[in-house]
Amino acid sequence: MISKRITIIGAGLSGSLLAILLSKEGYEVEMYERREDLRNGNITGGRSINLALSHRGIKALEQIGIMDEINKIVVPVTGRIIHNINGEISYQPYGKDKTEFNLSISRADLNIKLLDFAEKNNVKIYFNHNCRKYTPKTNELMIENDSDGTKLQLFPDVIIGTDGSSSAIRKSIINLGRFNYSQTYLDHGYKELEIPAGPDNSFRMDKNGLHIWPRGEFMLIALPNTDGSFTCTLFFPHNGDISFDSLTTPEKVNQLFNEYFPDVIDKMPNLTSEFFINPTGRLLTIKSDPWYYEDKLILLGDASHAIVPFYGQGMNSAFEDCMSLIHHLKEYRGDWDQIFKEVYKDRKPNTDAIAQLSLDNYLEMRNSVANEQFLLRKKAENMLYEAYPKEIVSKYSMVTYHPEIPYAEAYRKGKILENILHKIFTEIDTIEEFDLEEARRKILFEYNNSTA
Repeated sequence: MISKRITIIGAGLSGSLLAILLSKEGYEVEMYERREDLRNGNITGGRSINLALSHRGIKALEQIGIMDEINKIVVPVTGRIIHNINGEISYQPYGKDKTEFNLSISRADLNIKLLDFAEKNNVKIYFNHNCRKYTPKTNELMIENDSDGTKLQLFPDVIIGTDGSSSAIRKSIINLGRFNYSQTYLDHGYKELEIPAGPDNSFRMDKNGLHIWPRGEFMLIALPNTDGSFTCTLFFPHNGDISFDSLTTPEKVNQLFNEYFPDVIDKMPNLTSEFFINPTGRLLTIKSDPWYYEDKLILLGDASHAIVPFYGQGMNSAFEDCMSLIHHLKEYRGDWDQIFKEVYKDRKPNTDAIAQLSLDNYLEMRNSVANEQFLLRKKAENMLYEAYPKEIVSKYSMVTYHPEIPYAEAYRKGKILENILHKIFTEIDTIEEFDLEEARRKILFEYNNSTA
């Protein structure tokens, strides 16, 4: 008998997308979310980093037929705009041409669109409902309505946990045994800030770039919003002489920004009030193994593999999880044990790869984007991509704009590219000395003969 009733715990981005996909496949879907309904206007400020929607995520949204609506609430971003401490500004395009771009979007705005669309597709959504306990033997969920204290006992056919990095479902199955789980925190956290719009909702900086102020041990970034504002994020050490712990007064915050971000502080009239009102966010990587329990339950998205945000792929990766489940559901319809095994087999190597890529990219963004040798290698990488687009794709483009290339393969090929270009530029000093054909030959040889 094919299970038709599916309960999703967590009505965030991946849960809402998956609910729509499953409903379109004919399943009865209900979602339980511990937070209030975002559409009531109760959006907690200061905890979000603007999302970079790219081709992997776009592919999933196109699958449910919602991209026309999403395009109304995005700002295209075509590259990095680097603000050096001496005031110089440089532009680094993301891809080889205008087809390779990201879409800056508010997490809350996207979630609201998906919730609306889920309800239009007959998904039942229950807010303020907290998952308190999961009993594997009976596949029982204990859900508490936080509004009135009512407790519900549910016995779904299938449970899918998309309830984020603090997943209640994951916590319930950790103690079952033979379930591996790790969480690793960075020594850095983040603080959300804002550059308000100018007159008539005008943008006070170039709206089509990810603005980065790299400062070695820390950095500031800014992404545009449709209302002319920019959501800024300060990535900063938790402890030390220059850290969140050391910024104890408005004067110290102003002193830091005047010294390290002098070209932006005049655009941030609410800097100190936002700094002390908004919480300091954590940055962590979560890995688990396996993601499923028998044929009863599977974890997807941050619940199974949270990553740091420095490749802009957390949401895009979670959406790929959902697409993988739908793909294998069609192949093994009704055999949930096999479906879950195939999803895990398909996605685990790739989510491990994007987790490492994201950590690597943090070091690149805060340390390397203004380094001359780094810029030479990136220019050479883009030259190879432009000259041989069917053979050599830049690492960033593989990860971000080529959903047909799994993350694990992008990681492998990206390492090869980096190593070969690094070696080449220890032997030459200028881009004019760079031999495209010789580099191509070496790279393709390693692509075809290396497994690392």
